[in-house]
Amino acid sequence: MDNNPVTRKIRSFVRREGRMTSGQQRALQTLWPKYGLDPAIPINPASVFGRHAPLTLEIGFGNGDALLAMARAAPQQDFIGIEVHRPGVGHLLLALERHGLQNVRIFNEDAMLVLQTALPDDCLDRVLLFFPDPWHKKRHHKRRLVQPGFIALLARKLRPGGILHMATDWEDYAVHMLGVAGTSGMFLNCAGAGQFAARPGYRPVTKFEQRGQRLGHQVWDLVFERKSGT
Repeated sequence: MDNNPVTRKIRSFVRREGRMTSGQQRALQTLWPKYGLDPAIPINPASVFGRHAPLTLEIGFGNGDALLAMARAAPQQDFIGIEVHRPGVGHLLLALERHGLQNVRIFNEDAMLVLQTALPDDCLDRVLLFFPDPWHKKRHHKRRLVQPGFIALLARKLRPGGILHMATDWEDYAVHMLGVAGTSGMFLNCAGAGQFAARPGYRPVTKFEQRGQRLGHQVWDLVFERKSGT
């Protein structure tokens, strides 16, 4: 039996498609050839974007509002987003078309598969994981995306000095993330050992987060730097 959390088939998400609008369906049909990436084909970021530029990966971008805002604010940088839910992908595709952005590409697939097969090692300058499913019931904790194997995989894909930025509004998951990344030996906590970070200015406050703040929910940011020579 394979007990490696990177390779075993424990899903960190439930694929609930929800209702797609006609515009989102059109976007998936007509805009995917421009913005979409095939997870079965290893990419060369410089070839994909036609330039050498700092590259950010956002895992689980939801409806894409944060990714869109970051890409619009930093046209000199390139961004790749991963999302399994097609309505969210369609929503982002429409927004990319509306704003005429050229610095975003999308995978509509499981993040683990993309990381394992499509992204070369040492290709990323920053990885973002904002508000992943906390799987708050204890019996479901094994489904949490942030596990030692996942952190090791991210370390391979990040360049030395690259940034791993995670955020959650579940304190238990925040503590879990802090422990897993902080004890991996591959990352340096930018806020100091065992500490949470202030929200970096580049991270937009999403509608999801604003709703949580109105309900009194706290948000924990974690920012780690990929060590050299590990």
